Formats: sequence, structure tokens, C-alpha cells
Amino acid sequence: MKKYFAELVGTFVLVFGGVGSAVLAGKHIGFEGVAFAFGLSLLAMVYTIGPISGCHINPAVTLGVLLARKINGKDAVMYVIAQVIGAIIAAWLILTIARGVAGGYDASIAGLGANGFGAHSPGLFSMHAAFLTEIILTMFLVLTVLGSTDVKAPVGFAGIAIGLVLTLIHLVSIPVDNTSVNPARSIGPALFVGGWAIQQLWLFIVAPLIGGAIAAGIYAVIHAPDARISTRTAERALASEQEERGRRKP
Repeated sequence: MKKYFAELVGTFVLVFGGVGSAVLAGKHIGFEGVAFAFGLSLLAMVYTIGPISGCHINPAVTLGVLLARKINGKDAVMYVIAQVIGAIIAAWLILTIARGVAGGYDASIAGLGANGFGAHSPGLFSMHAAFLTEIILTMFLVLTVLGSTDVKAPVGFAGIAIGLVLTLIHLVSIPVDNTSVNPARSIGPALFVGGWAIQQLWLFIVAPLIGGAIAAGIYAVIHAPDARISTRTAERALASEQEERGRRKP
């Protein structure tokens, strides 16, 4: 149960930190600031809940990890449920805070950081452009998660790699569709925006899941099959190395 709650908390932090920066501070920090807010939120959570749950905080990552046989089906389902709940709670609290601004805040008009294409894309990108972007960039993210948490990867650096790749992803795609690469992150705000956000939500569920599956396939090709371990175990390697170093001290 602790690992499921960890996924809820981690997804809450990611969405509140990332979407919250866009909604509450976007005018002051710009796209670059929002990109770093997402990346830093994920980086912090990798080191905070990684030893507990593996820090998926994203259904697309969970799917990739499941296909890579690093998690079982029951845990995968529970992770996704926890992630969506965490995202919804975060979106609700962001909206509650945003409504405190002078003149109020209407999520259906302002958007609450929801993902969109066409008229609802920051750069007016088409549905096809958004779909392709989400597949490719989710593949980047999930492949980085799988590779950086591999038992052969440098110990303790997974959070840095994962946080930086999410920052890169946002720098590329915020103008395209506000960047999803995470169905839970998209579901949370969309439920409160309603209308167009719900109608377009399918893309930000389907495309990231396809990207996650492609990443798992690529990982299977390039990965040594004798070294499969769970992401949770890989993150625990940091603590194990620290203990070993402690024993070596004179």
C-alpha cells in the first residue's frame, strides 16, 4: 500500500509543481520556467519516492516498465489508479488557488494548463503534429527511465537523467500542445476544464501509451537480458552503495 500512496504523492507533486507553475506563474517564468518546473519536480520525486515505488508517476512509464517485465500487472493497475487520483487532487488545488486572483479564474476559458491541439495549442499545431510529438517524446522519457535505472547504469544518477529529459521534452513541446507525455497529468486538468479538454483528452492518453510501448520495445532490443531488475530495486542501489562506502571508511 505504501508504494501506491507514494505514486499518488509523487504524481501530485509533479502536477502541482509543473501545471501549477504554468497556471500560477506562467506569465512571469515563461515556457522555459515551466519546463524546468516539471523537470525539477520529477527529479526531486525520483530521489524521494524512487526507493519506495520506483517513481513512475506516469501511466506511460508504468506501461513501459510493465512491458519490460520490471513490475507485475496488479501493481501496474494500482499505480495508474494512484497516479490519476494524485493528478486530480493537484489540479483541483491549483484551480482553488487560481480562483483567488483578482477578477477570479475560469478554468474553461483560461485552460488550467490542459493539453490541447488545433485552436487549443499554444502554437496552433494540428492534431497530427501533437499526436506524433507525444509519441516521440514519451518514448524519450520512458526509454530514459528504463535505461537510467538499469542495474548497469551509474548508481545514483537516475534522477538527474530523468529530470533533465523531462525538461528537454517540455522545451520542445510546450508550444505544440502544452506537453503531456503523461496521461495522468492530462486527465487532472481536463476534468476541471471540461468541454474541449475532455474532447481532446483521448490523444493525450493514447499517444503517450504508444510512446511508452515503443520505448519498452527499443529497450528490449538494446538491453542485456540478464540484468533485468525493478526500477524500485535500482533506486535502492544508491542506499546500498552508501552503506558499502560507510563500511569502507577507516
